Amino acid sequence: MKPRDMLVGRCGWSSAPGLCHTISVPGLEFRARVVIGYPPAQIGRRQARLCQSHEFTRTKNRNREMTDFRAIDDLDVAGRTVLVRGDINVPVKDGKVTDATRIVRLAPTLTELAQKGAKVVVLSHFGRPKGGPDTINSLRQVLPELEAAVGAKVAFGDDCIGPRAKIAIGKLAAGSIILLENLRFHAGEEKNDPAFAKALAELGDIYVNDAFSCAHRAHASTEALARLLPSAAGRLMQAELVALGRALEKPERPVAAVVGGAKISTKLDLLGNLVRRVDKLVLGGGMANTFLFAQGVSVGKSLCESNMADQARAIALIAKEAGCTLILPVDAVIAREFKAGAANEVVPVSALPDDAMMLDIGPASIAVIVEQLKACKTVVWNGPLGAFEIAPFDGGTNAVAQAVGALTRDGVVLSVAGGGDTVAALGHAGVVDDFSYVSTAGGAFLEWLEGKDLPGVAALGRRG
Repeated sequence: MKPRDMLVGRCGWSSAPGLCHTISVPGLEFRARVVIGYPPAQIGRRQARLCQSHEFTRTKNRNREMTDFRAIDDLDVAGRTVLVRGDINVPVKDGKVTDATRIVRLAPTLTELAQKGAKVVVLSHFGRPKGGPDTINSLRQVLPELEAAVGAKVAFGDDCIGPRAKIAIGKLAAGSIILLENLRFHAGEEKNDPAFAKALAELGDIYVNDAFSCAHRAHASTEALARLLPSAAGRLMQAELVALGRALEKPERPVAAVVGGAKISTKLDLLGNLVRRVDKLVLGGGMANTFLFAQGVSVGKSLCESNMADQARAIALIAKEAGCTLILPVDAVIAREFKAGAANEVVPVSALPDDAMMLDIGPASIAVIVEQLKACKTVVWNGPLGAFEIAPFDGGTNAVAQAVGALTRDGVVLSVAGGGDTVAALGHAGVVDDFSYVSTAGGAFLEWLEGKDLPGVAALGRRG
């Protein structure tokens, strides 16, 4: 299947699949089928589709925000050499790609630029090479999958800078694509070395970043290079930034954040940022246990960071002062052992036996959460609400995720999710297609939730 045949599935704020809708954000009116960020390991390649139907018209630029960036539409690429930073750091076993989702998601940008007459030069890292080139971390092994994704022959360059790269690009015809060797074969990449960035810049005329998943790293190919050439966001980056901008920068209110996972200690910055920006904060998983413990609730043998109780109380206080409603479980599914099919029961959180563990939220908690979310216009989700990997402790995550999916289909909420185990949890619940946008960016998504500047986004060219 060629990229031009790949159309996305469901529009997140309409009950009709695949329809075009207008998304208005500062500096951009984005009319397109909604792009869904499919989880890499949860779906087959046939479902890993990207929207190719784009209609963009700029509106008056009012604020310089996350969505106020140049896109491919702002560039004249015909006859130019365009350096595209993608993320095709895909899993490989015995020299074969086992999950090509990231490659498939990058393909529309590459194809569009080639169809507009550009020489398209693909840059990416792969693995964690030590001390220079090696066959295990060579990007050559992903070349067949890239060719399949773009539906065309793709050339390969044995280096990403220097004479060999320049010669390989020089042989490229307009409208063609070349993949250069692993950026991390050079130490200057991860060091954000200006000299390495300059060597990359010498290869092209224009820079396009389509790797939001790497945007939290200040590396030469994501940050320094963007400042040396005219730069813009690729289609995948653009879809991600538009979706995230709608979720927290200029959201429809009320806004709810659903945050789960094991530890509060890994999400202190995230929680501290969210309670100041959302109207409701739903907590689940092990971190909810820590908040309950901080309130004086006995949590038995449940996963709990008792040493973080002060921090939990501080976050609760900030939430109260900011007018953010903190929603904790009122009942739980408990067990004495952590295994599939373990004997379990539902109890109020105030009645947990000392020898038991809370492994999921209970039905009363589900009902409270869903009722709260029905009153919202925007939902941001990060992390599971229980031990979703094994039944029956996946029930809470599944039920709430399915409720958000239904609210999204009915046009009630805009739903954006990502980071950590989130994509796996939503895939398990069968609702990836129902959310407005599911990001597979991982660390970049989490740092965005934390309110941090993303170097790869900050360096992009801005309109105006």
